[in-house]
Amino acid sequence: MINSLLFALTFISALSCGLMAGVFFAFSAFVMNGLGRLPATQSIAAMQFINAAALDPLFAATFCGTTAACVLLAVASLFMWHKPAGIFHLAGSLLYLVGAILVTLAFNLPLNGALAAVDATSANGANLWASYFTNWMAWNHVRTAGALGAAAFGRSLPGETPRHRDGYRRLERMVLRVGRFGQPTLLPAGFRATSDCARNEVF
Repeated sequence: MINSLLFALTFISALSCGLMAGVFFAFSAFVMNGLGRLPATQSIAAMQFINAAALDPLFAATFCGTTAACVLLAVASLFMWHKPAGIFHLAGSLLYLVGAILVTLAFNLPLNGALAAVDATSANGANLWASYFTNWMAWNHVRTAGALGAAAFGRSLPGETPRHRDGYRRLERMVLRVGRFGQPTLLPAGFRATSDCARNEVF
């Protein structure tokens, strides 16, 4: 029972960290660069609206839920410190909690607060945007790397024990059952599916 819960928690944490890494990466890759090509007044106004929209309950639940899952995983790792998996659990959790959450709270959110208080059409706003863009982007790169690293640690864990491999095989069978006429459906990267689910190694 405990192993099953730990498997589910690890899977959810890795998936959630990967999702958040994708959000952060989108801003680093093209969202902020797109805003940077606009006049400062438009860039400030657009970013203010984006930051306000981030308070959406669905995104807030995902953000906070990922944090909670990583905290629980870090606590669980303290009870299995003598096992290699415990070290990986703790490392992955800390990568997200420090590299993504702490960075967000200490740097990105204060920058967002300062931007929200400025008048987009003022000269001060244009000056603030220049420094905001550089600093916000730099710290967003950091939290992208932290969230992606946390997802990678979680992605490597389930293949370490037979119980984890059994869990993934059960998940594989569930996905395959929805295939039409017994043909395997598309599976997430990492699965090596066969029509009879007979493969022993998942990763």
